[in-house]
Amino acid sequence: MVRTMSLLRALIGTARIVRHTPRLADGLPPDDAVLLDAPDGELGPALVAAASGDHEPAAKLLAATRGAAEWENRDRHVMRLAAFAYSRDGWLAGWLALSPHDPDALLVKAELEVRRAWESPARAERLREAGPLVRAAAEADPRDPVPWRLALDHARGVRAGHTAFEALWEQAVRRSSHHYGCHVAALRYLSAVWRGSHRECLDFAERAAEDSLPGSQVQALPARAALAPLLEGAVAAAGADRIDAAADRAAELSARYRTGDPWPAEVRNILVYVLIARGRWHEALEQFRLIGPHATSFPWERVTDDPLGQFLEARDGVRIEVASSTPLRRGRRTRSAGTVGAGRGRVAGRAVPGDHYA
Repeated sequence: MVRTMSLLRALIGTARIVRHTPRLADGLPPDDAVLLDAPDGELGPALVAAASGDHEPAAKLLAATRGAAEWENRDRHVMRLAAFAYSRDGWLAGWLALSPHDPDALLVKAELEVRRAWESPARAERLREAGPLVRAAAEADPRDPVPWRLALDHARGVRAGHTAFEALWEQAVRRSSHHYGCHVAALRYLSAVWRGSHRECLDFAERAAEDSLPGSQVQALPARAALAPLLEGAVAAAGADRIDAAADRAAELSARYRTGDPWPAEVRNILVYVLIARGRWHEALEQFRLIGPHATSFPWERVTDDPLGQFLEARDGVRIEVASSTPLRRGRRTRSAGTVGAGRGRVAGRAVPGDHYA
């Protein structure tokens, strides 16, 4: 009788998956339409021009963000341009040769050199050498908070003490009190200082979110802080209720943006990871629909060398989980309380070494 009931449950589960999974693809772009870290409409042309050695579109783009005080956009563009220059920096060298004091060129150069230093075997020495570049970028435009985000990352790398870091933090928030990049940099530093104390990091993230504006991406900082305990299987140490509350807060932020908007893409990718880890399959599927074609390397790169493949696999796994918990005859819906890794949506296979909040 026990074997018969087990077989019956398995057959019913399979029937649910077969019946409901295709329908649950509604609103999800096909796999071949999903892009990893796709540049937005403004950045794309600048990268194409840089590939041909022309720095002018990048210069105009960053000058516009500086003139309009669009600091979040500026920060994103600088990081993407520096990442491109990591392997092809001729256009940046030409820009600096023509305009050696340009605050935008100096900022990209500083970002590039700090990035190279972090990945160098001689990290400490290379970071010390990059210090003057970071200071030059900060002095080039005293209003700009982005060099101070970079200074916070640099301080973590050189193991700056609390007093030195707090002085940099004060300079950063004086320029933009809700700058997301600066808050992420501070979260990384605190994680390193406290050696991954999940509760302390969540404390900081929750206070920052409470103090931020309703539409600020700092609202999603607690969800980002929740990633480390989820990766380590340390939910109890952080507090399951706090992790769920962080997801709820990030979901409220996500709801403020249109479906397929590239701006909150990373926040939504982080959120869907947290929801999967907590077995909140129906909510995770809704976030996948809101994400649309915009997969981001973070957080999937924390568990795999193929973040796009992991994103797609997790998306399929969530569909299967939702289908398997949906009655054959549509009516009352039940919620599955599964664990990370059920179905094809395994996202907690391994944690890569390094900073939890990178």
